[in-house]
Amino acid sequence: MKAEIQRFEPSEGGTYRMVFRYEGAEHTPGKSSADSDVVEGRFVELVPNVRVVQEIDFESNDPAFAGPMRMTWSLAPVATGTEVGIACENVPDGIAKEDHAMGLTSSLENLAAFVE
Repeated sequence: MKAEIQRFEPSEGGTYRMVFRYEGAEHTPGKSSADSDVVEGRFVELVPNVRVVQEIDFESNDPAFAGPMRMTWSLAPVATGTEVGIACENVPDGIAKEDHAMGLTSSLENLAAFVE
């Protein structure tokens, strides 16, 4: 998968737009097209060093992926650095729990690799 950030306004009320393009058939069809997912997001709350709350919508003609999903990333200091947690609400019914868990795990692994 490749991701492209088309817009990024990191402030409360700011928005972002990301396009994920899948290179292999294992993740197709995408939610937005046969090989992609397009995400429109909005930063609801930003509390430095504590929490990031976002509302996320997938561009899709399929009602199973409709509606805003709320995602809260929490940060807590621990002896070895920072513990990051993710809580999701209103996940669209079309997103399989296993796929969602795999995506969140991948995001956390990428974050860990980036900061290490």
